[in-house]
This record gives sequence, C-alpha cells and structure tokens, in this order.
Amino acid sequence: MSVNIWGPSDLDFLAGAMRSFIPNRAMLHTHSFGADRNASSPQSTDSVIVLDDEVVRVSAMFVKPKYNNGTGSSNDSDMKPGDTAIVYACELPEIKGKFDPSKAAALGLRPGPKYRELQLGNSVQSDQFDEMVHPSDVLGPSIPGPTVLLVDCPTQYHMPELFSLHPLSCFYEDSPEQSGKKVNCIIHLGPSPVTRSVDYQNWMKKFGATQHIMAGHEIKNMEIPILKGSARISSHLNFVCPQLFPSSGFWSEQPSNDVMENDKSVSSEACGSVSAQNLLKFHLRPYAQLGLDRTSIPNLFTYKDFVEELVSEIPAIREVPEQVCKFWQNNVNDNNILTPTGNHMGEEQWINKKSDKVDDGTLFQEIVLRKHPRDNQEIPCCVEDATREDMEITFLGTGSSQPSKYRNVSSIYINLFERGGILLDCGEGTLGQLKRRFGVNDADEAVKGLRCIWISHIHADHHTGLARILALRSKLLKGVPHKPLLVIGPRPLERFLNAYSTLEHLDMQFLDCRHTLKSSVEAFLSENDTDPATPQLETTMFAPGTRMENYNRKPASPRDTTALANFKEVLQESGLEILYSVPVLHCPQAFGVVLKAMEKANSTGKVIPGWKVVYSGDTRPCPGLIDASRDATVLIHEATFEDSMKDEAIARNHSTTKEAIEVGTSAGAYRIILTHFSQRYPKIPVIDEVDMEKTCIAFDLMSVNLADLPVVPKVLPHLKVLFKDELVVDEAEEVQEAAVY
Repeated sequence: MSVNIWGPSDLDFLAGAMRSFIPNRAMLHTHSFGADRNASSPQSTDSVIVLDDEVVRVSAMFVKPKYNNGTGSSNDSDMKPGDTAIVYACELPEIKGKFDPSKAAALGLRPGPKYRELQLGNSVQSDQFDEMVHPSDVLGPSIPGPTVLLVDCPTQYHMPELFSLHPLSCFYEDSPEQSGKKVNCIIHLGPSPVTRSVDYQNWMKKFGATQHIMAGHEIKNMEIPILKGSARISSHLNFVCPQLFPSSGFWSEQPSNDVMENDKSVSSEACGSVSAQNLLKFHLRPYAQLGLDRTSIPNLFTYKDFVEELVSEIPAIREVPEQVCKFWQNNVNDNNILTPTGNHMGEEQWINKKSDKVDDGTLFQEIVLRKHPRDNQEIPCCVEDATREDMEITFLGTGSSQPSKYRNVSSIYINLFERGGILLDCGEGTLGQLKRRFGVNDADEAVKGLRCIWISHIHADHHTGLARILALRSKLLKGVPHKPLLVIGPRPLERFLNAYSTLEHLDMQFLDCRHTLKSSVEAFLSENDTDPATPQLETTMFAPGTRMENYNRKPASPRDTTALANFKEVLQESGLEILYSVPVLHCPQAFGVVLKAMEKANSTGKVIPGWKVVYSGDTRPCPGLIDASRDATVLIHEATFEDSMKDEAIARNHSTTKEAIEVGTSAGAYRIILTHFSQRYPKIPVIDEVDMEKTCIAFDLMSVNLADLPVVPKVLPHLKVLFKDELVVDEAEEVQEAAVY
C-alpha cells in the first residue's frame, strides 16, 4: 500500500523531517508544488496544476497576506511559508451528452462497437456511407463537470489577494471571462470574523447560485459526538463513577452569543450558504444527485439519553453510583473488601439474580469480585494529607499504535492546579481530548498553563499531537510576556519540531532526554546558581563511569545549557523536587520518567514528603524502571498485551498486564495504573483479578486525584459491570476450565 500526498513546496521538507518516525513500509510519497521553499520571489498569481487525470483536475492558487508596514506597502520579511493560504479548485470531467440511436441510424451506423466508440468521444466510419461520423453528430450537448472550490482565508489580510485571484475570474457569474464554468460548491475554511465581513459576503455573491458551506465555525458542532460509541461509554462511566470520570466539557458547552449571531448573519447574508456539520456530504456524481446530503449527520445525543439507555439495559445499575460514592464518604473499612452495598462477600448480592448469571448459574459479580484480595497497604503520608488541589492525573489517551473508537493514543496530563500542568507524551488528538475533558475555554487555560511537555520516545503514537499543542499555546499567549515551553524528548524529535517551526510558530525550547538522566539532573541541581553551567556539565554528564559515557556526543551546546537552566525554573514553578528520565527497553532512545514533588508542611506543621509519580513510557519490564519506581505513590505502566500474549510482548518490546503489575509490586509502588492497551481490547482489557488490590485500569478522560488513590482499586469491579456482555464469555470459560482442571 502506498500513500500519495500533494501539498505546497514545504511538504517535501516536512515529510523528510518525519522520516525518523514514519516507517519505510508506509510507502509515503509526497508531491510538492509552488515555489521552492528557499526562493525569495513571491508566489505566482496563476494557478498550479496539482493533479490532472481522467478522474479529476485539481489546481492550486496561493493567497498571501498583505500587511501594511505603515508606508502603504506590504512587508513580506516576517512571513513564514505557513502564512500563505491555498485555494484549491477541483474540476470533474464534463458529462457527455446522451447518445441518440436514431441519429446514428440516420448516418448509416449499425448497432455495435461503433456506438461505444462514439460515446467515448472517438469518430468512426459510417457503415453505409462514405463519411466519418463524429461524436457531436450523435450525442446531445455535454454538461460541464461539477466544480468545487476549497477556500482558505485565515485572516482579513488575505482577503485583498483572494478577491483579486485571476484564475477565479472565469467562475464569476458576470465576469467577461466567464467561460460557461459554474462552481457547484464552495467550502469556506475561514473563521467567522472573516467570512461574515461585508467584503467577503460580496465576493461570495460573485459566484451566483452556488452552494456555500461555511466550515470555519468550530463551536457549532462540539456537543454532537461523531463517535457515538465513545460518547456512550464516557457517559456510562460518568454515571457510575463521576469522581473518576467527570462529565465531558462538551456537554455543558454553550456557544457564545456572538458566535450564534455570527452563524445567523452568515446564513442570512450569504445566499445559498449553510453551516458545516459533522458528516455533511455534497454529492458530485451521479449528476442526478448533485447537491447536499444530510442523511449521515449524527443526531444530537445527550448525556440523559445515554444514561436512560444504560438503565434500561441494566436496571440494577441505578444503585451503583450511590454505592461507589460511599468510597468517597469514608464508609469503607480499609481492611475489608466490601460489595457495592457495603456487605461482605457472600452476603446478599446487589445484582438481579435472574438476569446476571452466566451459563453455569454463577453470578457475574461473584466472578468479578471473588479473587479481589484485601488491600492492607498503609496509606502514604503524601496521600493521607493531600488536598484536592495538589495533583491530579488525567488520561487523555490510553490506547497503543493508533487512535480507535474508544481509546486515543498515549497522553497524560498532570494537573498541578495553581502551579500549572505537565504533559507526559502527546499523541495525536491530545488537544481534542483536552477539550472533551475540560471544555474549550478550560482546555485553552490548561494549554497556557503548561510548564513542560515530556516525550518518551520517537514512535508517532506518542508525539504527533505535540505541534498542535505548541502552536495553540503560542497563539494564546501572543502579546503576553512568557517563556518558550520546554519540551523534553529524544533527540530525533527535535529535527521534526525545528522543521515544523519554519511553517508555524511553536515557541518552544528543546532538551534531550539524555540530558535529564538522574545523575545529570542531580548534579546540575546541586550546582551553585552563580557557577557557570557548562564546565560542570562537561565533568558530570559525560564523565567516565556515568550513564552518559555511552553516548558519543560532545558536551552540551550553549542552547542545551540554556534549556537546562530553564528546566531548573520549571521544577521550581511546578513545585517539583526533581524530574528525571529513565532509559527503558523498547527502541533506541526510549525513556520513562520520574516526577517527585517537594515536601510540604501539613496543617499541624508536620513535614510531609512529596508525592512521586513514575511513568514507564513503552517498555519491557526492566531493572532501571523498577529501581526508579521504588516507593512511588503512583506507577503508570504500559500493559499492551494480555498475559497469554507474552511472546508477542517480548517480540514488540512491550509488557503484559501481569508483568506491569509485578514491576509495581516489586518496587513497592502504592498504586499501579495500567495504560497503553492494544486496540484489540477496544473497551476493556483482559485482566487477571489476582493482583489487583493496588491496581486499576486507565480509561480515556479518567481523572485520578491524589486524594482519591486509596479507593481507586475498589472501583474497578463496579466499572466492569458496564462491560459484562464482553466479559461473561471469557469468565464462563474460566469457570469451565476450573471445573475440568
């Protein structure tokens, strides 16, 4: 399989920078058009033919912004390639006129292959007369092929050049250059402040009776989930345990009055315009169906709809939220495992006995809970004395490899509240997940408050959402004094970020993970602030006997030194005593990370050690990570495969669920949270209940507060009730196997 991508001149440059994480087997082929990225001459005002075959003709036109530098002229010195917008024109071949057999017979043609040749546009010899018969002799008038324009006008500064594009004049209704071509549909990507302006509206009217689709309004469709199944599970989890699964930020999102008015003004002022909707279609062929198709637009499903659906399917689920809530009301004896009603195992069960039995008559809840051992582990002081404003972990993606319907790829948001936040990995869709969890406005605040982003390794499912986050932060903080955001990651990632920054301002500073190993960070933090950093780095980071000795690399460059200085500020601002990377077993330059908070005094003046969070990244179980996880408050460990797939886990340098739990258990971690599940487990992974007294499963958009850690493992059995239809078969087989062996 090969993938062909067409784009402006910088596409080849950007794709080249991606080679470090796009495997060769992807067979990616890029086709650039337009001026060379190093050329200083302005783009041509003529269109560029991008693709021209029997299916479609695609041409591109460049739209550069016109900035006024105060002298009445444009200044292009500060422009980046990404500032240039593109208008695409997609033209389908003309539709041949209908074949008229009577005309063909009158010209001496007999029915047969020659009819087909004429329909294909070829001339043929008459069977009865000594003359050639041409297609125009037997075909009705042709109909011009449908034409679609994709118009990107991101700012008001792009409008003058857009309005003066010469290649578009042939489509204007009253233009002297009108060639009979008609634009059937124009998709406008510009934001509302641009597209609703009087000048833009007047320009739209030049196309006559054209269907305009306004696709630049982001807020309109936010409350309508495209993936209904994902929204259903999120709602069900919120209903059962709102403490770990707060309501989606989208359910309560209401478009502001000005946005609603903007949509109204666009609809009223622009003839034939509609607002884009999720899965709205515009048919081009067959010609008889030319026009809008709304049949696939998803219905507006509300939280109430999903909950009512759940209760109708599992009536006994009504009682679960109240019982789960008791965990947060200190009504659970920490030395005993209770059923959701507070009864000890073996006493009255809470699920309807008639509807929740597997084939052998065993109650589903008995199967789920029977192996759940007691949790006698002492609660750490940092948890016992925690406030809800200390730290919270939100899982923005818990799947591996590629996004699925139910699980996005890896990303974890460490919310430090007043001290900002930290992202651990940033797979594609991370920004969308932040918006789904917190809502648009609060997601923007979270992005603005980021202290740093840490990336575990170069595989695409762990960092391809990074550029979007960085670009948004740069935009949100424009005009506000701030420092570049520190990005800590493997060195190959820097090449891609530097390449992308030539297209869009990322406002970041990069620090190699190899410069944040424990020995190096401890040595750097112990230095006197007045001492020059570089000599000390040379003697500590690359000295014989240190871990960095194995890397054949020169001492830190001045930029690395500056990044390390900013790294120290990040720790102070975040309230962290230390953050360091741990080499793990996955791929070259793969790391885990340790975050340890500063100690604090509680209400009685007692000094409380800070919490410790360890994230494995992708890895096989390894001694280095076990050592780093000693006495961790939370170990977030990948558990890609179920226990029966250990051979595949070894082959792919991943861990099974049992191996991940053993890492945390041997390290003495207080709580273990499993994540990075294979997408073969779309909703819930296969888990053995034997060692789950301190372990829980991560779900997308789950938020775990530091203060909630004591009760988190107790919630898992109740969450599994939601997926009983997918678990009963496996559990029933387990019961049958037990009877046999």
